[in-house]
Amino acid sequence: MDTSMPNAERITGWKVYVRQLAYARPVQWSDLTESAASFVVLRIETESGCAGAAELAVKPTWVGATAASLRCVLAEVFEPLVRRQGLSDPHHLRVALEAIPGNQPAKTLIDNACWDWLAARSGVPLWRRLNGTQKVSMSWAVTRQAPETMAREAQDMVQRFGFRTLKIKGGQGQTTDLACMAAVRRAVGDGVTLYVDANGAYPASDAPTYARAMVQAGAVLVEDPCPFHPDRAFATLRQEAGVPLLVDFGMTSLRDARLFLERGAKGLSLKPGRFGLSDVLAMQELAIASGCSMVAGLMGESALGTWSGLQFAAAMPDPVLPAELSWFLAMREQFIADVPCVIDGEVAMPEWPSVCERVDWTAMADFQVAP
Repeated sequence: MDTSMPNAERITGWKVYVRQLAYARPVQWSDLTESAASFVVLRIETESGCAGAAELAVKPTWVGATAASLRCVLAEVFEPLVRRQGLSDPHHLRVALEAIPGNQPAKTLIDNACWDWLAARSGVPLWRRLNGTQKVSMSWAVTRQAPETMAREAQDMVQRFGFRTLKIKGGQGQTTDLACMAAVRRAVGDGVTLYVDANGAYPASDAPTYARAMVQAGAVLVEDPCPFHPDRAFATLRQEAGVPLLVDFGMTSLRDARLFLERGAKGLSLKPGRFGLSDVLAMQELAIASGCSMVAGLMGESALGTWSGLQFAAAMPDPVLPAELSWFLAMREQFIADVPCVIDGEVAMPEWPSVCERVDWTAMADFQVAP
């Protein structure tokens, strides 16, 4: 049966690449330490000659997939489906993708590549199609280290790039987290906004006390002080904490976003690199209707993924905090030469339409996965 969409373009090229980008220093996340970031990159081309590309940062504890497992499901499940559909409207394609249960990483990669292809075909950057602003305010995430080391990094990033907001990674114990907050505040002064992300490190019973302590230490909000679930316990915890909370890791789908909002969530971290642009646009609509604040969240993006995420961040109305999409600065190498330039804590959006056209595909050839 022909399941292709009306006016869809036939796919003439489907290429998958796997590559690591080295960090300037080892990075300690909540669940792993890594010296390089692993990515799967997808490039889709259609009969008109237009192409779109996207990346996914592959960390199994973040996305539930390895590079090998993602390559396999792309080849065996999703490439045949997408070839039958062809490319036209990304929203229509996302509906077709949802016929396959689960597999969020593959859907995200394909969805974002389709949006990039749409920009290439139209010749208009997505941020302009979405009525975005030409400059996007950015924050920097200071990952887990000793308090004084975190303070030195914070001071360096503020001085070099003009960041006025810092995300302080917690989860080293409340005493150490408070010491980190104090050290960073001494280093950067009172003119820099701080908030804390504990990555769900603490039990729910301790979360209200922890969140209040971080706010008393100067955090404007606290992200994931404990594992969040969209249930009654979340609504109770939110009320007991009495301070602004940001939901991130516990929100794994558009359905979860709806459930968290029904439980009174007042802040959501929306990540094109985790959910795909189609779903984060839908999440944004739900959040706006509920009066919920939003931030464009970090997903370990390289410069390629950063440009994709910034298309959304540029159009986000009244974000509660600057976009977190600055992690590419931690990497010593990139897929593209057009690396975002952070000046005074902002990035100016480009007029070129498609991220795909900025990639050196000749240099990427050695990293292509055999069909």
